[in-house]
Order: sequence, then C-alpha cells, then structure tokens
Amino acid sequence: MNKTDRLLAIVLELQRKGVLRAEDMAAKFETSTRTIYRDIQALSEAGVPIVGAPGLGYSLMEGYFLPPVSFTAGEAVALMIGTDFVEHKFDSDYRTKAQSAREKIEAILPESVSQETNRVRTTIRLLVTGETYNSGREKEGLEALRRAILDKRKVRFHYSKNIPGADGNRHSVRDVAPYGLVFAQGSWILVAYCDLRQELRHFRLSRMSDLTLLEDSFTFPTDFNLQDHKPADDRRVLVRVQVHPDIADKVKGAGSFFMTQMEDHEEGLMATFHVRQPEELLHWVLGWGADVVVLEPESLRNRVREEAAKMLKGY
Repeated sequence: MNKTDRLLAIVLELQRKGVLRAEDMAAKFETSTRTIYRDIQALSEAGVPIVGAPGLGYSLMEGYFLPPVSFTAGEAVALMIGTDFVEHKFDSDYRTKAQSAREKIEAILPESVSQETNRVRTTIRLLVTGETYNSGREKEGLEALRRAILDKRKVRFHYSKNIPGADGNRHSVRDVAPYGLVFAQGSWILVAYCDLRQELRHFRLSRMSDLTLLEDSFTFPTDFNLQDHKPADDRRVLVRVQVHPDIADKVKGAGSFFMTQMEDHEEGLMATFHVRQPEELLHWVLGWGADVVVLEPESLRNRVREEAAKMLKGY
C-alpha cells in the first residue's frame, strides 16, 4: 500500500472505529509505528482534525466527516454483487434499501469506472436457488426477527423438525430470546436461547410458522458474540460409502453437508460422512440408486435394504 492509499485508509479507520492507537494502525497497515506517526502529522498538516490523547490513541474531531470517496471498478463490482445478494435473500425492507443503495452507487461512478463495472458484472451471475415456499417463509420471518433482535424482544413460533426414523415431523411451540441470524448452506438460521430447552439452540427459518413477537424483553449475555459463535459439533456417527466410478465426479460435484472426506480408489470413490443419526443420509444414498453402497454402519445398511424392499413392493 502506497502512502496516499494509507493516509486515506487511516482516516476511514478513524472514522469507523473512533479511537485507534498508533500500534494498532501499524499492525493493520503492516508498517512501523514511526511511519504512522509521520502519517498522522501529514494528515494534520493537510487539515484533517486528528486529536491525540496520551495512553488512548488518535481520533477524529467530533463532527468531521470524510468527503465522498471514489471506487475502483473492482470495489464497485463487489458492492453491486452485495446489493444483488441482499435484494434476493433479505426481506422487503432491506430489498428496497439495497435497490436504493445500488442506484446511488451507480450515480456517483465516473463514466470510465461505470463502463468497466458493467463489463465485469456481465461475467458474474448470482444464482438464487430454492425460490420455493420455504424461501418465501424465510423472507416473511426475517424482518420480524431482525426487529425482535434489535428491540431485544422474545418471539414465539411453531417449529417443525424431521426426526430420522420417525413417522412424519415433530412439531413444537418455542419461546426464544433471539440473539442473531446466520445465512449458511443456503438457508437462514436463528441463533436463540430456547426457554423450553434452557440452552442456546439453532432454528431454521424455513421450519418456522406462526411467528409472534412477545412483550417479554431479554438481555444479551455479556459473553455472547455472534461473530465468534461456533455451534457445538454433535455429528459423531461415522458413515462410509463406496461410490461407483461412473458417478464419482457427479457425487464430488453435488457434495453433501455431512461429507467430511473423499478418497479415490480403483474400485471407486470412498466417501466419509459424520452425522447425528445414520438415517440422516438415507435419502441421499437412495437418490444415487445402486451406484452408492453403504459400507458402515450396519444399521444404515439395514435401513437401505428395508426402503429398497418397500420400493420394490410399490412396483
């Protein structure tokens, strides 16, 4: 990073973070503390009102805002793709805001950058899959849950969950304190403290219905940080399957949320999975027909035999 870019980046960081030490800025911009001191001096001489407090760091004088900055074609494309994603995957409120933001970005781009941005965007496509009933249900609940999180209000909803090996789905009513929303594996997931289970749980928005905002408020735990949160991995059951060479590439391309390892062998692809219950892979295995054979555990091999026998009776 050259000096001009670094000076601009320093102002942006101060505007964003509030107070920063010279040591922190030196680490971020991969330079020396002495260089940061010189940069701060250069910015002050250029009229940027930077205030230094011994033992605390540097900050911008209250009320100072950096004038509008320009974007490179790559930065503009990144922002445009971001607005496309928000428009497709968030609720109607943010969809409108994403459209407005895109229009403002397009309006301030110089002609040369705008042309390059449009050229690059024609080579990139955001595929939005799963435009189904579930997707619509997710979007309906997303706005209500966002507001509940910001207002620190509990919510109630009916939750439907498929239990492998059971007949049909299990339904329950949950009262939860919503802590955050995560977009993973193409689906929105609510991270919340469940009153029924008395612990932190994860709920797919696609499985929720009758969502209601409650009057009860809650307080975020001081030790909870959504960005650092990692759900406990309870997928402890090992499943190994053998894939016929003719479809090995298809299986690799399709993948699976539960797949943890793939190895090529002469007799075919050996795939390893970790699941909570073996039945979670039943439909995946059956979907590939005779080209996928379960090696272990025996319980899953038996379930495949049972389902195959039922299918044979149907024909």
